[in-house]
Amino acid sequence: MINKQNLWFLTLFSLILVLSVYYITMPNELLLKTDVVDKDADSEKVNSEVSESEILVALRVDLEEERTSLKRDLESILTNSEATTDEKNEAYEKLSYLNTILGEEEKLETKIKKNLNIDCFIEINNSEINVVAISSEHDVKLANNIMRLIQEEYKDRVYVTVNFK
Repeated sequence: MINKQNLWFLTLFSLILVLSVYYITMPNELLLKTDVVDKDADSEKVNSEVSESEILVALRVDLEEERTSLKRDLESILTNSEATTDEKNEAYEKLSYLNTILGEEEKLETKIKKNLNIDCFIEINNSEINVVAISSEHDVKLANNIMRLIQEEYKDRVYVTVNFK
């Protein structure tokens, strides 16, 4: 039997999935600026921006699918009447952790965008933070600035990896 909470979760997840698929399959012409005067120089720049955002969208969708599957498994443990209290507590703690790191990832992405004006994708795995930055500059100084901004948010040392696309 499906309860109201599961029904809402499935409804919202389906909506997000449909919108994600729509965005990915949307024709590039809708994303391009139509009032560009110099089409030769500007069209190359706009096309590269579209492909860069597609990289970030693809990374986010993959991570979201992985985490949604994990959340579904954990929620099934929580709703399973045969699961022990320890198993349910562990599943609840993992769900809480997933929600916490989701918020941290968004906060760090916003901070990097605000301070360095760089679009990025961040994935947190325990004390490891993987950053995929979209930048024309691929230098050590920029990577160090990204690492410093991230480390400011944590008391303990975290391992940060920066990749440029």
